[in-house]
Amino acid sequence: MIATQTLSRWQAALPYWVSFLLIPLIWATAFAGGWWVLLIPLSTWWAFAVLDRLTGLNLQNADPETPDDALHWYILLTKLWAPVQFVTLFGLIWYATHSDHLSSWSKIGLFFGMGVISGTIGINYSHELMHQKSRSERWLGDLLLAMVLYSHFRSEHLLVHHRHVGTPRDPVTARYNEGFHRFYPRALWQCLISAFRAERDKLARRDRPWTDSSNPFWRYWALQGGMLALAALIGGWPGLALFLLQAGIAIWQLELVNYVEHYGLTRKHLGEGKYEHVLPRHSWNASQKASNWLLINLQRHSDHHYKPNRRFPLLQNHAQEDAPQLPYGYPVMTIAAMFPPLWRRVMNPRVRAWRRHYYPEITDWHPYNKALNPGPRA
Repeated sequence: MIATQTLSRWQAALPYWVSFLLIPLIWATAFAGGWWVLLIPLSTWWAFAVLDRLTGLNLQNADPETPDDALHWYILLTKLWAPVQFVTLFGLIWYATHSDHLSSWSKIGLFFGMGVISGTIGINYSHELMHQKSRSERWLGDLLLAMVLYSHFRSEHLLVHHRHVGTPRDPVTARYNEGFHRFYPRALWQCLISAFRAERDKLARRDRPWTDSSNPFWRYWALQGGMLALAALIGGWPGLALFLLQAGIAIWQLELVNYVEHYGLTRKHLGEGKYEHVLPRHSWNASQKASNWLLINLQRHSDHHYKPNRRFPLLQNHAQEDAPQLPYGYPVMTIAAMFPPLWRRVMNPRVRAWRRHYYPEITDWHPYNKALNPGPRA
């Protein structure tokens, strides 16, 4: 176990700050133009896939009772990202719409890369922030989500996903044999609807209508409207189009990760809408060191669902006996998810092995495959 004294040093936290290297890199590609704009997706997908091979696995765990006072450098990392991304995104919109050396295709490539950053890093950091008790951290998470027009992710994630993961009521638990191209449009629509309903029902329990000022959707819409207006003010219609492009790429990146995290993993239906408690076995775990630096331990997803309020440096690695393991980190697995035949060849045997190991008593998996079991009771 990593001692608290060791964990608290800035040197221990330094590898997780690797995401900040993407900021000067994307500005350098903007200045260079041409094919250089492809460096961001190449560095986040391909370079970290190689680094995972070189650095191996990280199987060490920190003391989960470590207090926040010892996590200063980790907390600072996630707090600083929101203003840095804001300045970078809108600075690039201004630069791209006021420079002559960038072709239309270069601008598209540049904001594809910006979307990779605001999705792979920004939404991931917002996920860490939204789980914290501090109001300022939750607000920073809201700002990051507003930059990609996906503010409802906070409501959906906290009120729906964590509560109903592995059941038919969770839109982002990818079903067995469901290709990403079917999962993606389903998740986009169902997540928005389920998030709104969750907030509406939460207000109804206090005898308030959905139009009540405390409904966070008013804040979501206001923040997103402000981001759209700022993009248009800085760059006109072209600036607005570039903003929408990066938002679309970011959302695609998020849902690719959602697809990978729970593919084929379901909680046992106990009858009458009751399901077993969430356990580490209901999320795919990945221990690859380099990609966990970039993604601040998001790949220790089994422990995140088991203990949602743990800050990222304290997330525990679960071994094969307790949680199913991905063969590679997210950079490789999300690329594989874009090719359904390849994905099924890699993952379907693992899902079947998971079923045999944890649920040998279940002989008919059809209701689980097609989400036909009763929805969990409210």
